[in-house]
Amino acid sequence: MAARKVFAGARLRALRDQHRLNQVELAARLDISPSYVNQLESNQRPLTAAVMMALADAFNLDLASLTTDSSDRLLRDLREVLADPVFGETIPNLSELKTAALNAPDLARSLLQLYESYRKTSERLASADAALSRNPSAGFQTAYEEVRDFFHYADNYIDPLDRAAEALSSDIGPFAPDRLQRLIAYCAETHDLNVVLAVPQRTDLIRDYDRASRTLTINARMEPPTQFFQIAAHLATIEQATAMAEIVEGAGFKTDEARSVCRMGLANYFAGALQMPYGPFLRAAETHRYDIEELGLVFGASLEQVAHRLSTMQRPRERGIPFFFARVDAAGTITKRHSATALQFARFGGACPLWNVHRAFEEHGRIIRQLAETPDGNRYLWLAWSSEKRSGGWQAPARRYAYALGCEIGHAGRLIYGADLDLTKAVFDPIGVSCRICERRNCTQRSVPPLASSISVSTDRRLIVPYEIG
Repeated sequence: MAARKVFAGARLRALRDQHRLNQVELAARLDISPSYVNQLESNQRPLTAAVMMALADAFNLDLASLTTDSSDRLLRDLREVLADPVFGETIPNLSELKTAALNAPDLARSLLQLYESYRKTSERLASADAALSRNPSAGFQTAYEEVRDFFHYADNYIDPLDRAAEALSSDIGPFAPDRLQRLIAYCAETHDLNVVLAVPQRTDLIRDYDRASRTLTINARMEPPTQFFQIAAHLATIEQATAMAEIVEGAGFKTDEARSVCRMGLANYFAGALQMPYGPFLRAAETHRYDIEELGLVFGASLEQVAHRLSTMQRPRERGIPFFFARVDAAGTITKRHSATALQFARFGGACPLWNVHRAFEEHGRIIRQLAETPDGNRYLWLAWSSEKRSGGWQAPARRYAYALGCEIGHAGRLIYGADLDLTKAVFDPIGVSCRICERRNCTQRSVPPLASSISVSTDRRLIVPYEIG
């Protein structure tokens, strides 16, 4: 297979603007001609290995940041959005969409936000939702969706918080059964923060902070990994307040709600990084061949926490395997999603019913495996399992989730879950992202027609799917 050409015009322009250089000055730093810089920035020519090395040396860049094409994510999102009939019959071809994602990424993201605003407004009008008239911003992205996109385009890796958590982890000490108590002692000694494990009156209470007494109450009925995580998340609001404020300010969120949600997300990010610090976690992952159960035992973490952390291992010059991770509730709604791979979850609509994450509810307590191929020809190794979270006795609420973790099949040999696979004979399940944009014509699990295609219904013949796709 021929090596993929790397076009990075937008990234090169952004780098030049960041360092306040014109094309002539950049050319001098890279020892190339100004006209060559102009061709690179307009994506008329791809980056060569020599130019990438020169960029890495001149600006201390990670080569992976140049070869990882974030425009793929924009391209997939654009194809999904533009499949909506609201854009008419003339849909931009793949070449045009690639040009937009490469050369005008900010414009492409603005189009996505505009479509999401339109979709939200249409849904509210269709259901006669009075909230639109009461809330002028109701037609725009929700706060959670705005923050989701922030993490999505940051590859779910926040470097300053990750490194701060890793440094603090060294101070707390080794990964042993008493690490939770050492974290509690650190809070008391360093911040005069009294951490109390107690059974709250409200069964849905996770943590509660009393500012007057500087007492943080943690639900004692939660599992120790969750208790550690919640203490660490609160600690982030104390130690990383300035860093988180700078990140939130730089993200350019449009609403106070989004800024609040992002601060919560950043605190949770810090908590996961403190529980599983980057360097030790990556080395342990390689040693245990990414066995999520073993990693949970080593770091005192739940399988969900381990899987989520694996999806964040994108530190420049120290990247782990690019994973995708999702959490799905019993209704099939994706409640958490992260991806460092080419695979992107549907932004709108439901998930493909052929993914094994839905079957995980039926095989509770087991990690099940799936080999899958998406319509673009990419192949993946999926893992899925389910869990039940309880916070009390018989009458206490129980939350049930299924989880999916996976990577491109080229990495399968590094995982313990791929050790016994003969990929030359393996059968891959044909899955999609969402029925509304899936191109497959012979899927018997299809729930709705693809938006970009016409359908025909025969009065003489009835198939499992009651229409044929044009």
